Amino acid sequence: MSTILSLNNISKRYGHVQALDGVSFDIPAGSVYGILGPNGSGKTTMLGIVTDVLKADAGSFTLMEQTPSAAQRRKIGTLLETPNFYHYLSAYKNLQIVANIKQTSEQDIPRVLELAGLVARQHSAFKTYSLGMKQRLAIAAAMLGDPEVLILDEPANGLDPVGIAEVRNLIRQLAQSGKTIIMASHLLDEVEKVCTHVAILRKGKLLGSGPVNAVLSRDNFIEIGGPDNQALSQLIKQHPAFVQVLPGQDGILQVTFRETIDPASLNSWCAQQGVWLSHLQMSRKSLETAFLELTNN
Repeated sequence: MSTILSLNNISKRYGHVQALDGVSFDIPAGSVYGILGPNGSGKTTMLGIVTDVLKADAGSFTLMEQTPSAAQRRKIGTLLETPNFYHYLSAYKNLQIVANIKQTSEQDIPRVLELAGLVARQHSAFKTYSLGMKQRLAIAAAMLGDPEVLILDEPANGLDPVGIAEVRNLIRQLAQSGKTIIMASHLLDEVEKVCTHVAILRKGKLLGSGPVNAVLSRDNFIEIGGPDNQALSQLIKQHPAFVQVLPGQDGILQVTFRETIDPASLNSWCAQQGVWLSHLQMSRKSLETAFLELTNN
C-alpha cells in the first residue's frame, strides 16, 4: 500500500507550550486515518501544518510522495473550522461561492450535493439546516473538485447523535469511493467505528500509530470466580499460560493468558487442582480501557 502522507519529526511551539514534539508517522493511501487525542494534544496544529495554514518549527512532510505544490493542494479537500456559510443563502448558492474561490467548475455542485444527501434541501437557506446538515454541507464544499484526500478537523464535534451518525455515514461512503480521509477527533467511539488507522497524540507527543486494532490492543481475558477468590488467585498463577490476574467487579478475577485458552479446559484444570469455579466467562478489554492504558503510561 502506497503512502499518501509522511510526517518526519514535526515540531511546533507556541511560547512555552510544545504543541508538537518530533512527531513522525505515515498515512497509507485509501485509509481512514484518525488523529486521536484530548483537547490540547496537538491535533489541529498538525492538520494546520499539513494544509500549510501553519509552519512547523522543525521537521518536514511529504504529501502524495512529494513536497506539496499548488497543483497538489487542489487534490486536497479541507474542513478545519466550524462550517462558515452565508446564513441567508441556499446550500447551492453557498457552494457556487466556494467553487469560485477554489477555482473549480460549478458543474461539480450537483455531485457533491448528492454525496452529502442534500439534494432535496439544496435551495433552502443555510440557517434552516440542522447541525448535521450544516456539517455535511461543509464536507460537500471540501469535496468540490473531487480531491483525492480529505482532511477533516473534528467533523462530529458539537453534533447530536443523529448528526454524528449522518457525518459518520458520509465519511464511510467517501472512504468506499477510494478517498483517503484524515480526521482529527477526541471521540474514541467515532474513531473505532469509522477509522482503519489511528495516531494517538498526548501533549504534542506521538504515543502510537498504525492500524486501529494494533495500536489499541484489546486482549481477550477470562473472568473467573469461586468460593475463595484469594486462594483462586494464587492457584491461577500456577497455570502454564498465566500472564496476569487483576481484580474485577464483585470480587471476580480477570485473568490474561499468553495464548487462547478454552474455557472448558480451564474449568477442568481448576477442578483437577481441587477448585470448582462458580463464575467463568470470556471477555474483552473495552476500547476505552485500552486507550486509557496507552495514554496514562
